[in-house]
Order: sequence, then C-alpha cells, then structure tokens
Amino acid sequence: MKKKLFIYYQNLKPGGVAKVLCNLTWELAEKGHHVEVLFLMAPHEDFYPMHPNVKKHYVDSFANKYAQLGTKIKKKYSWIPKAYNIHAYLYDLGSYQVMNDWVKKNHHQYDTIITCWYKLSSMLSLNKKVSQKNIAWEHSSFRVGGFIYDKLLRNNYKKLKGIVCINKPSVKYYESLNKTFFIPNIADSIFEEQHFVPNNEKENIISVVGRLDKTKNVFELVKIFKDTIKPPDWKLQIIGDGPETSIIADYIKEHHLEDSVLLLGIKKPAEISDLLRKSKIFAFTSLSEAFGLALLEAMFCSNVIVAYDCEFGPSDIINEKNGFLIPLHNTKMFAEKLETLISNDETLSKLMKSSFEESGKWKKEKIIEQWKEVL
Repeated sequence: MKKKLFIYYQNLKPGGVAKVLCNLTWELAEKGHHVEVLFLMAPHEDFYPMHPNVKKHYVDSFANKYAQLGTKIKKKYSWIPKAYNIHAYLYDLGSYQVMNDWVKKNHHQYDTIITCWYKLSSMLSLNKKVSQKNIAWEHSSFRVGGFIYDKLLRNNYKKLKGIVCINKPSVKYYESLNKTFFIPNIADSIFEEQHFVPNNEKENIISVVGRLDKTKNVFELVKIFKDTIKPPDWKLQIIGDGPETSIIADYIKEHHLEDSVLLLGIKKPAEISDLLRKSKIFAFTSLSEAFGLALLEAMFCSNVIVAYDCEFGPSDIINEKNGFLIPLHNTKMFAEKLETLISNDETLSKLMKSSFEESGKWKKEKIIEQWKEVL
C-alpha cells in the first residue's frame, strides 16, 4: 500500500481545518493507511493529537526569503495601501517555493497528495508530474481567491486527480472543472460517543463555539441574547477566543451581563463536549462557513440548533428535525426562535431528541468509506 501525503499550511493550532485534518488522518491510520503530513511551518507543538503512526514533515515557509521580505514590508510599510496584499502574495510565493522544492524531491513516494487549502492546490496544479495525483480538499468558499487564484489559476483544477468539497454548493461549482465529491468533515470521536441527554438533565444554557472574529460574528449573538425575552436563569456560554474577545468583554461589562454571558476561552475537544452536554441550544451567527463542524458536535451532544443561513454549510445540516435556519442579520427572528424554544419545554425536548437522532447521519464510518473510494 503506497502512502498518502496531506499538505497543510499552518501548525495544528485551534481551528476547524486543523481539527478535521487530525480527525481524518487518525481514522485513516487506524484503518491501516500509510499517512504522512507535510507542514509548511517549523516544528511545533500540536493542539490536536495526531495518530502516532502518522509521520510528520516540516518545511519552514516563513524562513524563505520572499516570505521574510513580505513580513518586513508588512511591519515597516503598513501605511502603504495594499501593504497586507503585497505581504500575502510574497508569503504565497515563498510557500510555493519551499513546498515545490520538497514535493519535487519526494512526490514519487506517494500515490496521492491531498492539499488542504485552495492556494496549495492551485500551486501544485502547475506541476505536471504531481497534479495528476493531487486531490484538492476545499475548506474555503469557492468565491475567495482574488484575481490570481480565482481568475487565473483555478482553471488548472482540471489537471488535478479530483476535488473534495465539504458543502453542496461547492460541489456544483467545481464539478464543471473536474471529478468532484461531497464528503463532510469528521467530528472528533468524543462527540460521536455521546449518548442522548434529555432536557431535564441539562442546564438552561445556550452555547456557541468558534473563533471570536468578525466572520464568526459572536458579538451579534451576545446582542441577540441580551434582547431575547427569557427567565433570568438562562445563560450564554461562549467557547473560543480571538480578536473580538475584548470588544465582547467590554459589551458584557457595559450591559451588566457578567452573570449570564460567560467567556470561557479556548477548550480542548473533551472539555467542549462536556460543556455542550450541559447546554440545550446551540446558537450560530456566523456570516460565512465552509461546513460548520461545530453544528454537528452540538447535535451529537443533544442541542437544538439556531443558526444563520450563511454561505455555506448550515443549510446542508439544519432542517426541521434539528432546529431553525435564520436569514442573515435577522436578529428579530433569531431572538423569536430562541424565545420559542425557551418558553416551550415540549417543543424544546422534542427537537433535542430529534437533533441527536439526526446526528447519526453524520457519523464517521460512512465518511471514511467515501474517502477510501476517492483515495
């Protein structure tokens, strides 16, 4: 059996792509596949555990001369218009150079190479010897990329072995370019192992898990929670960290919400599952997603979902059996659905049960079989 190589551009810090990369490679290694991962970073400590049989390689893209030049421009000339764009393109050039040098020397060892970012897939599509064994594993919206990646390079996806997408709109977009497969992300095993927890064994808690930035839009959820009519014992627990943490903390303090809105910071998967087992509702105000793995994790933990119908992901997961999809920024409707669940125990209990049952459709065995067919 030949080896499979995954190429990832970051280290294994808290985040969706890192988590699903570890989950997938772990399951493949468990089933006897020879899996290796190339990180375009210096060696680092992993936030998520990797299977001991998965071999890791490192090439430091930040040490490349182009990446260093980009960093220098970003720091010294940040006042220049488009300075960040210049930095990004120079870093991409450095990443391409170090990745291409390593792949040229080592690609013959692998029958399949899976790139975990659209930029890496675009770069390898230029290598004739490698492109035919390269699968693009798409974790971003197909709308991203700008002129270079979207307009110039994306057409080269035709040269790849195939494309794996994690939402159905992306499949529809990419299938005109190449063989395209819809394969959902795998949740951590600790979530799949959960048993149903009924309403009367939980606390009056609404949860959200994610990076606290503009895209995840948790600040808007805090405002919605404040305006939702509810008994005083209901709480919102926020699991995650990010650039908007201080803004959210200031808002909580300004509106005297310290007892009802809890900023819990970054947690390991086992800690997240314990927290979600206590909550009844999972609220998701993200403005953009590629999939929305946190929604599945919440369903495995017997939560009802209330989420914005953003591009992309939630509409593939949410239906009348597990919760409600809300038009983007319709804060009034979002609050109304929360109020419906909070004020109606029978409705809440029924949806909690059916949400947990719906999670069974997303278990890893079926997903691994799909990957085995592609690989």
